[in-house]
Amino acid sequence: MKAAYIESTGSADVIRYGDLEAPTPGRGEVLIRVHAVSVNPIDTYIRSGAIAAELPNPFILGCDAAGVVEAIGEGVHHAAVGDRVWCTNQGLLGRQGTFAEKIVISQDWCFPLADAVSFVDAAACALVGVTAHLGLFREADLQGGETILVVGGSGGVGSMVVQMARSAGATVIATAGSDEKCAAVKKLGADIAINYQADSLEDAVKKAAPKGVNVFWETRREPDFDLAVELMAGKGRMVLMAGRDARPSFPVGPFYVKECSLHGFAMFKATASEMRAAAEDINHWLAMGKLKANIGRTFDLSDAAQAHRLQEQATLEGGGGLMGKIVLTVN
Repeated sequence: MKAAYIESTGSADVIRYGDLEAPTPGRGEVLIRVHAVSVNPIDTYIRSGAIAAELPNPFILGCDAAGVVEAIGEGVHHAAVGDRVWCTNQGLLGRQGTFAEKIVISQDWCFPLADAVSFVDAAACALVGVTAHLGLFREADLQGGETILVVGGSGGVGSMVVQMARSAGATVIATAGSDEKCAAVKKLGADIAINYQADSLEDAVKKAAPKGVNVFWETRREPDFDLAVELMAGKGRMVLMAGRDARPSFPVGPFYVKECSLHGFAMFKATASEMRAAAEDINHWLAMGKLKANIGRTFDLSDAAQAHRLQEQATLEGGGGLMGKIVLTVN
């Protein structure tokens, strides 16, 4: 089978595209014929060695995939041959990734896919969708009628947060880095979109939510806690999902006097039952058209190295003109 893999960590140049032996499912595992995968920032961190991890050799890249079940091992009860499915949480904690024509995964991470939803859309929504769901509902306990500020609403996770928060009945304020991206964010369901390149974030949010926001969703690598606490309402919740190396100052006094809370989480540490609960909502919203994939670029699997370069430009350098997810199709 064809696969995009590495034999050592390094720049995107270490990515190889070639033939590897096709896997076979063991007990509790499913074999999936992959049709689409997506690229996530964490994929580039693992490939580069920025996140130290013990990797199989060769190591197949990727966390997300969507395709059709071709075979199942003993004891599988969440899937059957011929099922359309999607998955995430692969390529982590010693598991092989998804950038291959065929993959074997535990049934714990395998979720059904409605006929009306494309493989490309499912792959694009996988990791980012589960991340958004966990942060909004498990961590922040977002309620209808509340107000949420999504910093980076046009990104992979941010676009999911905007749509899910809207579906939950919240008022959504989102930021983006251009008028074009602001228009896209409003199309996704944001009530107010702020161009942080042109306008003062503090002034714009205070005008839109004079009593403060109930949830502050932070996607930047360097969070500004002084600003966040200033903009949050009493008992406001701040969600962190980025900034692994950040060490910013923190306004302890204003934070606890306002009775705020801070929620940091890593999607890949969620339990299988937590992920399945998130997947059920994601599947329902996708099938109903209430959740739409935010796809920026599409490549062939053979172009995995190019896709990784583009992802790094967007994540680390803020360039590349990327707005949304990168998806690779598998022919």
